[in-house]
Amino acid sequence: MKHLKKGKKFHRKTDQRKALLKGLAANLILKERIKTTLAKAKAARSKVEKLITMAKKQSVVALRRVKENLPEKAANKLYYEIAPLYKDRKGGYTRIIKTSMRKVRDASALVILEFVKEPKTIKKE
Repeated sequence: MKHLKKGKKFHRKTDQRKALLKGLAANLILKERIKTTLAKAKAARSKVEKLITMAKKQSVVALRRVKENLPEKAANKLYYEIAPLYKDRKGGYTRIIKTSMRKVRDASALVILEFVKEPKTIKKE
């Protein structure tokens, strides 16, 4: 039975898997757009969206929690620059765009993981 077995293992041990997701999340926050495989993008998206939701609270506890899960530079950028942009949004902070590119080694599909930019609202009369 697969109860309580959420998430992919990526053929890595626990500490290596955590380091991979931490690195993907940090790079996404610092560069605001990364290219990776579909499975890794889905796992990183889950981690980043939880961190943004936490950082939106703008409290000392939220800042400390974010700094536990990310390097210093990425945590500060997330807390002070990115999270305030999404304060009115209830979720869905990232998007996955599928591309036609493939990895040379194993031909797995590459995707682009990026933040959703808020479009300027147009008032309808």
